[in-house]
This record gives sequence, structure tokens and C-alpha cells, in this order.
Amino acid sequence: MDAESLLLSLELASGSGQGLSPDRRASLLTSLMLVKRDYRYDRVLFWGRILGLVADYYIAQGLSEDQLSPRKTLYSLNCMEWSLLPPATEEMVVQTSVVKGRFMGDPSHEYEHTELQKMSEGEKVFEEEVVVQIKEETRLVSVIDQIDKAVAVIPRGALFKTPFGPIHVNRTFEGLSLSEAKKLSSYFHFREPVELKNKTLLEKADLDPSLDFMDPLEHDIPKGSWSIQMERGNALVVLRSLLWPGLTFFHAPRTKNYGYIYVGTGEKNIDLPFML
Repeated sequence: MDAESLLLSLELASGSGQGLSPDRRASLLTSLMLVKRDYRYDRVLFWGRILGLVADYYIAQGLSEDQLSPRKTLYSLNCMEWSLLPPATEEMVVQTSVVKGRFMGDPSHEYEHTELQKMSEGEKVFEEEVVVQIKEETRLVSVIDQIDKAVAVIPRGALFKTPFGPIHVNRTFEGLSLSEAKKLSSYFHFREPVELKNKTLLEKADLDPSLDFMDPLEHDIPKGSWSIQMERGNALVVLRSLLWPGLTFFHAPRTKNYGYIYVGTGEKNIDLPFML
């Protein structure tokens, strides 16, 4: 959700229980404006909150003028002081995939993981147990990156692609109509397209290259991983991810108000295919 319309966005998302105390909201309003100014971002999004056992991580993201260029991620424990996180790598994701359970809430906390590594002495090859230390900060980067790639959502038409390549915020976007807002095909993954590149020219024939340049949610696997509901007498559409419980996207049809927020433990629901 955009930091500039934070109070309205939090109110629209509050139907899912994703709220913040008045002092946290006041702190975020001021500190995110300072983050935008100091780091010279085009836009700042309040991404959400990852719940820890000792403390919670508040997450924000900075966007450059090209909306799909890699986002810079920051975290805070008190909503006032923000620290920049390093970009996620494939190595980080593989390394942290062995860590299970809740976050502690301490970035310097180290998880210990025992793994077998093949060692060789001359011609002898034997396996030895090695204890690997994984920092919680690394796990935080990895989980945010996975959630962004899997369930960050944006409505169709909110961004447009210029003929020269960069992707900008569509200033003429006035929201989806009520009938479009009820369809999963009207929402896109807020990241670089993956499936779009595999489509045939015939499948791309009906697409508008300036608007349909991202992957729609309707083809997500497993099918049924999104819950779509109308609230407040059809004045608000709410999408909830069942794959990453805690991710809520909201949009008020025929208005510019939309956004997503994640409030959860940072754990993926790997049992979802068996629950559908």
C-alpha cells in the first residue's frame, strides 16, 4: 500500500484484522516520508508486518521511476528507524529453505542447521556432519522475496508500459468496474512476467501490450489459491492468498484506491494442494 495514502489504505484493509495502533500509524506516516526523501525513491510502499516471537518486523519498499525495476526493501522494529536489506539471491533462498518455524524478531539471531557434507581424504570418501549458521536477516530477505514473487498483486491498468520500455504509474487509472473487479483475470502479479513469455502469438493476439505485460492471477497454481470477496455492499473487493496466509489485497471499484499488505508469520501454507 502506498505510504502517501496509508491511513485510508489501512482502513480499507482492516476488514481482515490487519490493523496498527494509533502510535504505530503516526510513526509510519512520518518515517516513511523521510525514507522517501532520504533515499530519493519515486514511491514508498508499506509492505506489511512479519510477526516474530520477541518483536515484529515492519517492512517498507522503495520504488524507482520504472515500477518493475528491483525494489529496495527496508525493515524496522519500531516504525521509526529503518535499515536497508540486501537484495535476495538464489543462494539465499536455497540456504534458508531448511529453516522452519516462527521468526524470532531479532535480526542478529542465528539458526543452526546440521547437514551432511561429503569429505575426502586421499581415496576415502566419507560423510561428515557440519553445522551451518543462518542469520535471521538472511531468512527475512528470502521470505519477503518469495512473497513478492508469488502473491504481490496490482489491478489491470494501474501501470502502463511505454513504447520505450519503462513502466510507469498510470495517472488516468480510475479503478476497475464492478464486473471486472470480481474476476481474477483483472489482477496481475506485481513483478516481471514469467508465464507471459511462454504464450504463443495467437494467445497474445487479444492482449494490449501497454497494459497486459504481467502475469494474471487466474492461471496460478494450485488453482483456487485465491479467495475473492466483495465487502461493504460491493464497495470493496478483497483478495486473500491461501498460499501465503496473511496477504490481503484490496481495491475499491471505480476509485484509485488499491494496495496489498502482508501481516503474518512468514510461513508458506505448503499443505494447500491437499486442502483444496
